[in-house]
Amino acid sequence: MAQIGQINKLIIIRILDDGACLDGGESGEIFLPLTDVPQSCRAGDELEVFVYADREDHLRATVKSPRVTVGQFAFLRVVASKMAGVYLDWGLDRDLFVPRSEQQESMKEGRSYVVFVFFDEKTKRITASSKLEKFIGLEPPDFKEGEEVDLLIYAQTDLGYKAVVNSTHGGMIYSNEVFQTLLAGQQMKGYIKKIREDGKIDLSLQRPGYGKVDDISQDILDQIKELGGRIGVTDKSPPEEIYALFGVSKKTFKKAIGSLYKQRLIVLDASGVKLAD
Repeated sequence: MAQIGQINKLIIIRILDDGACLDGGESGEIFLPLTDVPQSCRAGDELEVFVYADREDHLRATVKSPRVTVGQFAFLRVVASKMAGVYLDWGLDRDLFVPRSEQQESMKEGRSYVVFVFFDEKTKRITASSKLEKFIGLEPPDFKEGEEVDLLIYAQTDLGYKAVVNSTHGGMIYSNEVFQTLLAGQQMKGYIKKIREDGKIDLSLQRPGYGKVDDISQDILDQIKELGGRIGVTDKSPPEEIYALFGVSKKTFKKAIGSLYKQRLIVLDASGVKLAD
């Protein structure tokens, strides 16, 4: 059975003047337009196609790959706005529809939004929604603290930045732990900092604990050597200044400095850090 909204591998049943018929199994025959039929194809060949439903609810296929498939999140641009909703550019000739009822806020033409793509059983259409929290965290989180995860930033609040975690859950990166510009649609690696009793997830852009201290310690030593044996940064320096130099939070910097100090590799004073004699 062909999966609507997904990439499928289907067999060509026969070639027609205007396209080809593909074997969709229990879904029946699926039409592939002539413009999408490779010239060398013959009946019996297997093609990798994306399957969708047209306006008459007939299944259609294309060899083009959309930027997102059903069950995934993506950052897409609004290309048209109508009374019923807006349309997003997802890389196919037919744009992706977001009904008004599925918009977290009124979506404007020309702007881009993070959306979730799903198959609407009522309309039998592939649909998108910017009401992300309907689709994330439906199951209890199964992450471990310190685990590296994929993040997709989707909103900024007074507390910080909301992110989709591994395309399954939502989490929060707190503003006081962010020392770089974050924008909706930005994808990056992050870490599970804490899973709360209510299932909410705290995130970090740096590995929690001492995981990165050794690397950072070496970076600090290298910086001190390059600057003539001293740097004018201490654990009292602004977090932004520390991040600009080393790309880490003030907390991680302090741990690294503490480690180097215990190894007697550096000397600390009010004006900065210098190599030990």
